Amino acid sequence: MAKYKKGRKRRAKKANTVLMLILVACGLVIIFGFHALYENGYHSNNIQSSNDGVAVEHRKFIDKLAPQAQRLQGQYNILPSITLAQAILESDWGTSKLASQYYNLFGVKAQDDTTNSVYLNTQEFVNGRYVTIKARFQVYRDWNESLADHAKLLAYGTKWNPQQYKDVVAANNYLQAADGLQQDGYATDPAYTKKLIAIIKQYKLYQYDD
Repeated sequence: MAKYKKGRKRRAKKANTVLMLILVACGLVIIFGFHALYENGYHSNNIQSSNDGVAVEHRKFIDKLAPQAQRLQGQYNILPSITLAQAILESDWGTSKLASQYYNLFGVKAQDDTTNSVYLNTQEFVNGRYVTIKARFQVYRDWNESLADHAKLLAYGTKWNPQQYKDVVAANNYLQAADGLQQDGYATDPAYTKKLIAIIKQYKLYQYDD
């Protein structure tokens, strides 16, 4: 009988030990599980916060330029959606050196020696590839002046061709205007039209057009 009791005690002790190990293991799984959830949640929240911050800055940029772009439509018949999309694309949301320091949103080159200008490196699409060149760019007092000069360029064309951008001015919607820019030789980038249309659609810039 005594031998039987000792065996039962050993088995009970062993069972308790196994149960304790199981409980400890479960506790560790729960702890690490919560930790992983916390870390993943924290990381996701950081990404979301970062994305939200970028979205806010983009909206501020659009809101800052939209009123002037709409005023200029009344004067020069250039669709605000096109103006805004070009400004976004060419100035990288106003963060490029040319836009942030010299208020040149569209990469407008200086027209004559008397113009307030600055020499900067730029990329041009030549013979199927981008090359870096140094060019002289127009310097403006503020972004509104840059927007106005851009509208005048599209409306009145260049010195050598006043009808240079006639397809842009005559366009009834942003699709026609974006295509007109490509046809009329505004940009050397073969994907320029597609990029503009994508920006207009993503940010619903067509809502600013009359």
